[in-house]
Amino acid sequence: MRSVTSPVATDPARSRGRLHAEPASSTRDAFQRDRDRIVHASAFRRLRDKTQVFVRPDGDHFRVRLTHSLEVAQIARTVARALGLNEDLTEACALAHDLGHPPFGHSGEDALGRAMAPFGGFDHNAQTVRIVTALELRYPGFDGLNLSWETLEGLAKHNGPVAQPPWALAEADAAFALDLGTWPGAEAQVAAAADDIAYDNHDLDDGLRARLFAVDEVADAVPFVADALAAVRARWPQVREPRRLIPELIREQIGRMVADLLDESRQRLAGIGSVAAVRAASGASIGFSPGMAAAAGVLKAFLRQRMYAHPEVARLRDPAVAVVAGLFAVLADAPDRLPPRWRAALPAAEPARARHVGDFIAGMTDRFALRTFEALIGPSPLPRDGLP
Repeated sequence: MRSVTSPVATDPARSRGRLHAEPASSTRDAFQRDRDRIVHASAFRRLRDKTQVFVRPDGDHFRVRLTHSLEVAQIARTVARALGLNEDLTEACALAHDLGHPPFGHSGEDALGRAMAPFGGFDHNAQTVRIVTALELRYPGFDGLNLSWETLEGLAKHNGPVAQPPWALAEADAAFALDLGTWPGAEAQVAAAADDIAYDNHDLDDGLRARLFAVDEVADAVPFVADALAAVRARWPQVREPRRLIPELIREQIGRMVADLLDESRQRLAGIGSVAAVRAASGASIGFSPGMAAAAGVLKAFLRQRMYAHPEVARLRDPAVAVVAGLFAVLADAPDRLPPRWRAALPAAEPARARHVGDFIAGMTDRFALRTFEALIGPSPLPRDGLP
């Protein structure tokens, strides 16, 4: 069921346009075209082989960046529909939000950040904007995907206003001013909240599937999970099989978080009458209640301690860092070893040269990074075995 359009919904007919003017489509509005361009982008396809939490997971059912992005988009679109926001803009922001992640998840980002520190550093949110404004080469008339201003704004301000933009975001802002000091539209804020919902619940699901901890251990430590689990067991007292119980628990938790997000956001939006007012607000217009935010914080703390720092996860962290750091060191020192297309576009001076190498490494999938390391340096430091 589609709700009545909210006064804070972004109207594609009133978009601020694109950096490069294009004829209008007869079949799709501006934000529908943005969503479709993202789905067809090479960077989007590469997300299927980029780590979410587990480095090189052997199991077929663990999340990767692509499946995470699809799950975020599903939650975000549901919330946008319930709030009467623009679903296509919301979906575009959700689908593209992780495009800038390098291989090997946060381990890879930490390694690339350290390697590029003398050249301005690395930030995956800024890299997302760099990909869609400069690095995708799919159109004869411009670099990037030439997305609409509103979609770029949503990606740039993924976590709210940006007071000190990283170099990649500063370059994009200089070319097409994105009002970095204000909040993004409500659709981008929904995508960010959906990212939190998906990340927490699906990481918990993966941790349980990998047997890093048991469901009762989580319930003992996290009251929010305990309440949801009690409701599931009361509704399905005959179900004891984990493969049926745990998915129902995850659904219950997502449902509760979405319901809270909708209730709290409706209250915040009640006094806001326009898209401009959302941007000018002193805080987020979309968000969780204080109680739910605190409950989610306890769950995040549990996952940090029992999942992200688990020995089975941590044992692959240093080898993953070694792969990314080794690739940067070799290619920055000998950029003639870059592939022909990247070698031909190599800038003449620093920091642009090192950033060019960083762009190449950031775009790698986990598997391609390993193959390249083995071709340029030697045997991979990552063990061949993965998590159960």
